[in-house]
Amino acid sequence: MTASGNYAASFGPGRYDAFACVDFKGEGYDFNSPVEYGPYKINYPDLWGTDLNQHYYSWGSEHGGLVGFPANSESGGPKTSSILARVGVSLISTEQACANAEEEVPDWDFSRVVKDSEDQWRDILGRVTADTTRVDRNTTELLYSSLYRTHLLPADFTGENPGWISSEPYYDSFYCNWDTYRTLFPLMSLHDPANFARIVRSMIDIQKHEGWLPECREMGTKQFIQGGSHGDPILAEFYVKFEKQVAELGVSANDLYEALLADAEDTPKNWNIQGRQADVWKEKGLYSNQFIALDFSSAVLSGYIPSDTTYRGGANTKQVSRSVEYAFDDFTISQVAKLLGKASDASKYAQRAGNFINSWNPDVAVPDAPEIAGFMQPKFANGTWNYTDPRHCSIHDPLKATCFLNAIRRDGFYESSPIVYSQYVPQDTAKLMELQGGEEKFVERLDWIFDNVRLCFISTHARADTDALKGYFDSTNEPSQQIPFMYHYANQPGRSAQRARQTIATSFNNSLNGLPGNDDSGAMASYVFFYLAGMYPLPATKQLLLSSPYFPSISIRNPLLNTTMTIKSDNFTGNPVDGVNGNIYVKSVTVDGEPYKSNCYLEWDVFTKTSTVVLELTDNANVTCGAGEEALPPSLSTGGYD
Repeated sequence: MTASGNYAASFGPGRYDAFACVDFKGEGYDFNSPVEYGPYKINYPDLWGTDLNQHYYSWGSEHGGLVGFPANSESGGPKTSSILARVGVSLISTEQACANAEEEVPDWDFSRVVKDSEDQWRDILGRVTADTTRVDRNTTELLYSSLYRTHLLPADFTGENPGWISSEPYYDSFYCNWDTYRTLFPLMSLHDPANFARIVRSMIDIQKHEGWLPECREMGTKQFIQGGSHGDPILAEFYVKFEKQVAELGVSANDLYEALLADAEDTPKNWNIQGRQADVWKEKGLYSNQFIALDFSSAVLSGYIPSDTTYRGGANTKQVSRSVEYAFDDFTISQVAKLLGKASDASKYAQRAGNFINSWNPDVAVPDAPEIAGFMQPKFANGTWNYTDPRHCSIHDPLKATCFLNAIRRDGFYESSPIVYSQYVPQDTAKLMELQGGEEKFVERLDWIFDNVRLCFISTHARADTDALKGYFDSTNEPSQQIPFMYHYANQPGRSAQRARQTIATSFNNSLNGLPGNDDSGAMASYVFFYLAGMYPLPATKQLLLSSPYFPSISIRNPLLNTTMTIKSDNFTGNPVDGVNGNIYVKSVTVDGEPYKSNCYLEWDVFTKTSTVVLELTDNANVTCGAGEEALPPSLSTGGYD
């Protein structure tokens, strides 16, 4: 049975064709033909309505084919009648769909297919080994189910590229990079670099043929961009971590860098679906190649996307979100340029990474909390400020706005509130702390974001009492993911441990309601995995923020480097149900027996060798990052990435 259809993309303007081929076989018996057949159209069967060899065209939903087969009537009594269906799919043709099915399942051996699938999953999941002593089953299942879900997308469609013929791998279902660049791809760096390299090669090949890196993609069609050009941090994450192995992995460093520059410098005809509004970003962000020092008060750093001017090429929306995210994208490019020895480019893009400051309005306060002042805000082309209520699109927005994708919205933000975006400067949290009035004010604001989170308990799993949840932290939204770990930058990692564990306790478990919202193509899964492993990644850098894992030890094997990194927790006494009380605070860190420079982060070189990280845990929440100059996590303005 063959089938085909033309479908509307689910998150963009395009349409695509898809094809299928199914053949059938009795398991343990033979038959010559079906006993009934017919199309199934718009939720209604049409028995004998059309010959199986003819095509049937229709609009609507729920179409298919119905086939009935004779029972197993061999002598010797009733037999179980099992029918095997071998299914092939393709984006090219029905003939290729049939060929795919026959190539992948040539022998009709159901047990072999199951075993092959299990072997592949055991290989992936087995790269993480956790000691589950004094750990409840829910936590262990949550760890491995999260790791599983990070490997569902993007999908390997090699050989099924409907756009052009190429010898490179082809991956699809980037859905979307805005969701996944923060944690999914850094997790791939830890345990699956070979597949990560194939994805990067595919992204570069797409850029060569379409002009810009894919941002959101489905079945060969471009989907709507959510914020920045977040193929940039994905490629940068790969190169920063594997600069010494790129040739071995079949990735061209030159092609990778050229793909990054295309996003940063070239404006597409339609920046709703690819690339950036790069011309305006550069026009409003003039810089000098001689300007080397990162002076964030200088007028040369004036980059932002204006909120009042209509530009040809796309909807002028999400201006603040895009300004903040373009700055981070440029930071990731600066890290690649630095490793490639391109000093001038590294300086230029590091300067552009500071442009987030030009969306910061120090005079805006929260209407019902005037002590919380200074927020990212929309700005007009003439440099004067527009205004968006900081609570807008938050979980407590008085107007109940969502900030989802909408071409006519002019509030300036995408999916998250000014409150959240004003905490979202991964490349320079130190500067963000300065803008918010210093360490004390920074911590005060973080506490306010989490304000009045009270836990109630159902069975053995914690839940948030939604009537008491008055803070603005939203665990369902990606820009919020780093917020629990941001106390690290104020030298209060104990508070980070509390907030991260409260996030897990109130929002994630293995029940039917154990995932808030949807998984966003593995974005939530990878985020939860890192929290349970006691880490949070800083994409496109060589640092991972460190806290206490939920296991007495956890090991991660990197098959490319043939190394295993193990984190062991001395004084591990289990995981407190409320996420707060217990031995969960990191007092000191050693790596291979030597005291480490920080209790708050690990450098990538710890992961590139077989090493053992030992955490001394305590129940005293007043721990610090350590006493040395490098104890605090790095920031751009403090020279941490020099």
